[in-house]
Amino acid sequence: MTYTIIIALIIAFFAIIKQVNQYERGIVFTLGKISGTRNPGWRPILPIVQRLVKVDIRTKTVDVPNQEVITRDNIPVYINAVVYYKITDPIKSILEVENFRYAVSQLAQTTMRNAVGERTLDELLQKRNEIAEGIKIDLDTKTDPWGIDVEMLELKDVIIPDDLKRTISKEAEAEREKRAVIIKAEGDMIASNNLAAAAQTLNATPGAMHLRTLQAVNDLSSDQSNTTIWMIPIEVLDAIKGFSESVKK
Repeated sequence: MTYTIIIALIIAFFAIIKQVNQYERGIVFTLGKISGTRNPGWRPILPIVQRLVKVDIRTKTVDVPNQEVITRDNIPVYINAVVYYKITDPIKSILEVENFRYAVSQLAQTTMRNAVGERTLDELLQKRNEIAEGIKIDLDTKTDPWGIDVEMLELKDVIIPDDLKRTISKEAEAEREKRAVIIKAEGDMIASNNLAAAAQTLNATPGAMHLRTLQAVNDLSSDQSNTTIWMIPIEVLDAIKGFSESVKK
């Protein structure tokens, strides 16, 4: 008889005492109405009359699956994301929405599709962080009545059709070739300006051309070839030019 009483007391104890973990908050319903919340620890709950609902207040993640979206410039893309959110008001999360995890997932999908549909493909590829921040702010505003705080949203992948990938690759290659041609042309222009300045300096300095000629001869002498070079002074060329002009007259 004694053992029966002990067992009955133990069963009654566990029926009355409920444990709320550190990362949870307990919401007590008394006869169907909320009568308060319970902090972590062992909390007494009256059987039949009261019911305890535990709410996890840790940061949760929602994986938003691939969504097909038509961008503003009519290009179909697939995009997915991950949402990090946290319950700030356990009572609202129970009373205002039936299943807050499912609700956040569905709301994130529609919000993401609407936001991406207002952008062009170039904006989507170049401003992912800006777009993600805009979606996060919009989603956080819509989930506030549910007692949910959206902490972060990250766009994971932007999947575009294969034929469009090839087009983008060709465009990028053409852009690189254009930059290469422009850089080469700018280099030729700088080199020609430097050569013109050097020619003017050599022409204005007496004896500079002779020194440059001797330097060229020195450079050519190091070449192990059978080429024979005859050096003619510039004065001789000027004399030949003057003689030819006098003959023509």
